[in-house]
Amino acid sequence: MPTSDIQLYDTTLRDGLGMEGLSLSLADKLLIAQKLDDLGVQYIEGGYPGSNPKDAEFFERASELNLKHAKLVAFGSTRRVGGNAATDSAIQSVLNANTPVITLVGKSSSAQAREVLETTEEENLAMIRDSIAYLVSQGREVVFDAEHFFDGYRDDPAYAIETLRAAERAGAATVTLCDTNGGTLPGDIQAAVRAASEAVGCRIGIHCHNDGDLAVANTLLAVEAGATQVQACLNGWGERTGNANIVSVIANLKLKMGLDVVSDDQLRQLTETARFAQELANLALDPQQPYVGTGAFAHKAGLHVAAITKSPGSYTHVDPLAVGNTERVLVSEMAGRRSVTEKLREQGVDLPLTDAQASAALEVVKRREAAGAAFESAEASFELLVRRTLPEYVAPFSLEDFLIVERRRHLTATSEQNEMQGEAMVKVRVGDHVAQVAADGNGPVSALDSGVRKALTEVFPGIAAVHLTDYKVRIIDSTSGADAAVRVLVESSDGHHRWRTVGASTDVIEASWLALQDAYEYWIMRWGAAE
Repeated sequence: MPTSDIQLYDTTLRDGLGMEGLSLSLADKLLIAQKLDDLGVQYIEGGYPGSNPKDAEFFERASELNLKHAKLVAFGSTRRVGGNAATDSAIQSVLNANTPVITLVGKSSSAQAREVLETTEEENLAMIRDSIAYLVSQGREVVFDAEHFFDGYRDDPAYAIETLRAAERAGAATVTLCDTNGGTLPGDIQAAVRAASEAVGCRIGIHCHNDGDLAVANTLLAVEAGATQVQACLNGWGERTGNANIVSVIANLKLKMGLDVVSDDQLRQLTETARFAQELANLALDPQQPYVGTGAFAHKAGLHVAAITKSPGSYTHVDPLAVGNTERVLVSEMAGRRSVTEKLREQGVDLPLTDAQASAALEVVKRREAAGAAFESAEASFELLVRRTLPEYVAPFSLEDFLIVERRRHLTATSEQNEMQGEAMVKVRVGDHVAQVAADGNGPVSALDSGVRKALTEVFPGIAAVHLTDYKVRIIDSTSGADAAVRVLVESSDGHHRWRTVGASTDVIEASWLALQDAYEYWIMRWGAAE
């Protein structure tokens, strides 16, 4: 396979978060950035530091990341109309993010310059030149996002091209052609990319939105026409109908177009990465998502099932294992025991398993997932699940009994405000030691958490430092109404380590307890056993 000059530029943490109903915590953003680096992405756009405190703090915390492949990118816009780049607050905010790369968005449509910026075409060109030249003078690599390029090229091709030339002359390393409204047809994409490639000598990027359901196809066609940097988002996240899906883009570039954009090992991480991101965002992965969905290589038709039992791959366009997925027959799942050992290896867990032990663990995984659990982003629960299937494993504690009372407390005699308060009575056994305690919380889960932690500190004092940093609840089957099962994903920290656990049940308290139990048991197993 030929070595590729194509650069992967991920904008999940900025443009992707424009999707309705999607919100990531700062910790979530840092985790996804690390995952993208592991996947081999060269540029990770972390956000717009001038727009909100979370994005600004992301760049402060990014030094904690162990990035081996990627450069972090801060996103901003060209200077204000009539302003000065050196004193522009938005320019200074991206500069102060201290990233090696800065992406600036600017208008490449003459109509947008006149009607949206309410300025002249000449001033818009000056805004592009001044902003880029200033950041280049400060030692930054600059990417120019040519907003509305394809619409601008259709209406006024000479001016659209002139914005690219202005960016290149000012020192931009890459000019990215943006299909901002997402409605450009494939033939028009290719014609405009070829025109841009003939007009400038710097690198050409492509940024497609999916309003016409063409974002991935348009991205690939842009590469064929001369683009050498692709911007896209995990699982097609993004405003309105989303952006080009970087998962599908990577798979197609490597497997269909023969461009070695990631290694074979990194390609095998695609499915796990896609599912990890969805779970972290508290969203269900589309089972029909190409390459990585649970149904991407699933077969239900009798003719297909008969064929693949004789010749695996008869009805698949690529080897599912190449992207970390599996071929399945619906009803009778065909997952293999190798997935258990490979997952442990990925997590850095040295736990030799016999084939029989791996098969036994796999059966438990299947039962737990059928009940609603998902282990893609709950690595601690997965490791504990496997260890619990081994005869020599002994749980460090057990919850023998608990009672939770929740009441609505009236705060003042004159106020209509009320506060829900939970009280938990908990009985926990650690070996021969039994602790029976009571604890309050601002709800039933909080009270249960406080009670269990209080009981465990009698034997494991260090567990007092363990606390929840994130708590997500998702309904698994919304059609069941109030009887639906729920999945609880918990992230915990002791101030030095972070880990994630999962629980699922038709009872939200039980689901929460299963996740909390794993969180404390994992800490004791890893760091508290010496106590």
